[in-house]
Amino acid sequence: MPQLPAPDYPADVRARLEADGKEIVARYPDSRSALLPLLHLVQAEEGYVTRTGMAFCADLLELTTAEVTAVATFYSMYRRKPSGEYQVGVCTNTLCAVMGGDAIFEELKEHLAVGNNETTDDGKVTLEHIECNAACDFAPVVMVNWEFFDNQTPATAKRLVDDLRAGRPVEPTRGAPLCTYKETARILAGFPDERPGAVAATGGAGPASLAGLRLAKGETPGARVVHPRGEGRGGEGSRDEPQPGAQHLSSHDAPQQTSASDPAHPAGPAAEEGE
Repeated sequence: MPQLPAPDYPADVRARLEADGKEIVARYPDSRSALLPLLHLVQAEEGYVTRTGMAFCADLLELTTAEVTAVATFYSMYRRKPSGEYQVGVCTNTLCAVMGGDAIFEELKEHLAVGNNETTDDGKVTLEHIECNAACDFAPVVMVNWEFFDNQTPATAKRLVDDLRAGRPVEPTRGAPLCTYKETARILAGFPDERPGAVAATGGAGPASLAGLRLAKGETPGARVVHPRGEGRGGEGSRDEPQPGAQHLSSHDAPQQTSASDPAHPAGPAAEEGE
């Protein structure tokens, strides 16, 4: 049976979204180009892109709902059903997978009692496997609301989701402080992150990412600091809080047992940079 037309937003919500939406549209010479950030805007309202949100975008841009739906269903960053406050994505692409990403994903599914793209009963965590996040030198990588948590193991990943569900503060390995999925969606719509210090905290690439650039410039590679996987930067039992002057290391910076998905074959010694 055909679906009934999507209900409209309440008047006050629609007025607020229209004001924000017109600000977004004004950034582009062609209004149609505003569709992607507008979808993030409506996702910030309800936590996913609803039929009401797509109808709103269509009205504002004078598009058909079919045109909006085609875009909303193409990109995986737009959620099509209610999701958790924290979107936990485990990279299962080639390098992360062989470094332990597959094992992390399987253990999190069991630990959270959810499948791929499913949400915990408390509405806190949605788990999904994701494709490459361009962070292979810190594999395996877990992302929470698109912020990086590098060099993960099944144990650290389970501790991470437990902290999220319990409301304990967690800090990304790099990038801005963590915020909720709705807040993230509004930032992706192009509105500034107004939290004090958030923009300054975004940082840049880690030393492992820049090693090739340093070599290409003829610079002498810096000394490596080895932290065995699982101990964390703060020592055994720590919550991996960065220590003053500590380097952000790659999974490949030292001989470590990194292949959690194949514990019988730990990673061998890594060569020095430039060898």
